[in-house]
Formats: sequence, structure tokens, C-alpha cells
Amino acid sequence: MGWRKTAASVLREGGVVIAKVNKKQLGRFWPIYDGGSEEQKAKGLHLIQNLVFIEEQLTQLQGEIREKGAVSEYQNGENQWGTRKSPEVDVYNALLKNYISGIKQLNEIFGEAVAPEDDLTKFINQPRGGGAK
Repeated sequence: MGWRKTAASVLREGGVVIAKVNKKQLGRFWPIYDGGSEEQKAKGLHLIQNLVFIEEQLTQLQGEIREKGAVSEYQNGENQWGTRKSPEVDVYNALLKNYISGIKQLNEIFGEAVAPEDDLTKFINQPRGGGAK
């Protein structure tokens, strides 16, 4: 078996290598990370790694919830039985909330690609006359 080249990025701070990451480690976030500036990469690396981890956990929890259901039975004492929301659902909801928050932070760090100004944008942004002087 030969060598296989994978996309990788080296993050440096003051000329010192502080992290080496590859496409596989960052999953679907690789294009965002790879297209960012060095400053954006430094700010966003840990966040992206956490988002990848949360994605993995959400997928695992989805499987458990599908298998066991969203409701679980419990016993409180000898003769008291009931049902409640399963603990997996609580964890899933908390992780999902954190994931959405992380995606928003990621968007703030890496931003949206700025579209070139077209004729419509120029027209909308031009100063208008304010009426009689």
C-alpha cells in the first residue's frame, strides 16, 4: 500500500507550529477552515473541532433515541411507576442548542463571502435627494 496524500493545514503563531490539522479531522467544516485567513484559523480551529465532536455525539444520540424512544419508564419507590422524557433527549437538546450556537460563532469568525457590488446594490446604496431645500 502506497502513501496517500491528504489535504492538511499547518497553523503557526509567531513562526511556531501550534497545530496541524487535516481534512478528515475537520469533516465538512474543512472548506470553511481552509479558506480562512491565518487569524480566522487561529480563532476558529478549536470551535470547529468542538462542532465536529458535537456532530458525532448528536448522530449517536439520534440512534439511541430511535432505538429506545423519546420516553422512558421509571420507578420511584415500590409502587410508583411513571414515564418521562428520556435522558438521551435532554442531552440531545442541550447539544443541539450548543451546536447551533457554535455554527453562529463560526459564521461570525469566518463570515460570509462578500459578493461583488452589482448595479442593483449600487443603486440601493447611492445617496438620494431629500426633497426641497
